[in-house]
Amino acid sequence: MRRIDAPSTFGRLLGPEAGHWTLGPVGDAGAVRTTRRYLERSLVLETTHETADGTVVVTEALVIPQDDDPHALGLQVPHVLARLVRCTAGRVRITSELAPRPEYGIIVPVLEAGEDGCLHLVGGADGFVFGGTDAWQVDAGTARLELELAAGEEVGLSMQWHRAWDDAPTAWTTEDVRREIEATVAAWQGWDDEHADYDGPWGDLVSVSGRVLHGLSYAPTSATVAAATTSLPEAPGAGRTWDYRFAWLRDAGLTMRALSIATCPDEAADFFGWAVRATSDDSPGSVQVVYGVEGERALHEHELHHLPGWRDTGPVRIGNAAWLQRQLDVYGELLDAAWLLREHAGPYEGTVARFLVQLTDEACELWRKPDSGVWEMPDVELHFVSSKVFCWVALDRACRLVEAGVLEADDETTARWRSTADEVLAEIEARGWNERVGAYTQAFDSDELDASVLLVVLYDLPLRDATRVRRTVETIERGLTRGGLLDRYTTDDGLPGREGAFLLCSFWLAEAWAKLGEVARATEVFERTAALVNDLGLLAEQADPDSRELLGNFPQAFSHTGLVNAASAIGAASTSRSEEEQHE
Repeated sequence: MRRIDAPSTFGRLLGPEAGHWTLGPVGDAGAVRTTRRYLERSLVLETTHETADGTVVVTEALVIPQDDDPHALGLQVPHVLARLVRCTAGRVRITSELAPRPEYGIIVPVLEAGEDGCLHLVGGADGFVFGGTDAWQVDAGTARLELELAAGEEVGLSMQWHRAWDDAPTAWTTEDVRREIEATVAAWQGWDDEHADYDGPWGDLVSVSGRVLHGLSYAPTSATVAAATTSLPEAPGAGRTWDYRFAWLRDAGLTMRALSIATCPDEAADFFGWAVRATSDDSPGSVQVVYGVEGERALHEHELHHLPGWRDTGPVRIGNAAWLQRQLDVYGELLDAAWLLREHAGPYEGTVARFLVQLTDEACELWRKPDSGVWEMPDVELHFVSSKVFCWVALDRACRLVEAGVLEADDETTARWRSTADEVLAEIEARGWNERVGAYTQAFDSDELDASVLLVVLYDLPLRDATRVRRTVETIERGLTRGGLLDRYTTDDGLPGREGAFLLCSFWLAEAWAKLGEVARATEVFERTAALVNDLGLLAEQADPDSRELLGNFPQAFSHTGLVNAASAIGAASTSRSEEEQHE
């Protein structure tokens, strides 16, 4: 498809009539042993089916042409899904059912055989060519085939997208499929050679996470989406289903830090460039928390009532109403990103410099206002401590940028920023701390715990009483842990049901303990959380604390950024401890 947020053609995750393309051995699935892996240092998937009669290996990829410039990975793509089916032992009968249903399943298209022997889809704005064999049997918009392969034999299947009004592309042969999959593997490995230079603990997990974050980026603009899916539920039957195929500024600082660690500063700088372009606006207070991948702002949310949702847990939502919320964290995230990238992207001049100054001035003006907070609670505005933390971060990083000589501001302006930062910090200490609870709490004058308060540690707020910080981390761990994983908060958010544990929060806890020098505690939390990765190393947004089943949209950028940043922090803390021990 042309964009990650485009209407689906194969959406059976959200309803049986929303389209699918199945492929596997004929016979009882229970008698087949199936394993999966990504080919080395790539996102090319290899699935091995071992049957009583033989073994078949399916290698599939969203094709990426090999380019002499690894920085160009994904910029020019042919919009092809290629699937190479090869029998490696014995004889295996394979079956495939092809039921494309464009526009989230509201179209049952015409499938017709072309002169090239391939199937062509007709119906709607999208066209597809399904190549590789003329053995398809078509019936009412669904095609089926069975093939028998002996050891050493293979068949290449492909799905090529094109705009319905353009000429259809030339169908791919099995040789084309094999060649293009090999080129895609080489392209990913070339990108990895150029970008992946992480040298720390849990290198394999960090490496996968780096590729996931790149895979979740929309190459033409460098926007990174929160997840590849919409409406996968966070709790059974609770209506907690959201569309995450958009780019959140809330993720900006965390994502850019993770990209710098797991890949290289180029990836982070590209994302920062997109964020500046998307958010630039002369209207005060116009910065949104979420945008479309090409910078769109109006992400109107609506429900698809014809789809029941994953395991009949709807509603299925398209768009995201969070674009209408006020979230003050965006200021800190963008300014922190500018600070992180100062050596790579600075000095900041022209439009970018003007924009950063504008953001800092808005943080000065708006920090006293309530907002919806980083968790986007519907119909709730409070003085969230984490939002105040991000306002302080915005002001602090802006002052640092000026001091470092990469952003220009006069002395009076800088003094105003620093003075306001001191006010924010004093208010956090006066109204964010709750002695009875023994922690900085979710909001000013609140008794509620919230894992986002761990950002006090992660962003190095210079609070006067270090014991309060440690007590906060201990209290949050004790009060929000279920089954070894951390919830986001204890608050009644007005939504039905109870969501799963939020994986990013557990990684935040691990990172917080690392920054406090508690390497063993940090490692324990990290490993308990990272153990939830699936067989491919992927994480969703949440997990059921009892069953350990992954919940919510998938794969989730937030979870993978948390993994990368926590692993790096633990590695740094371990190195620091070793150096201290050597000097004792």
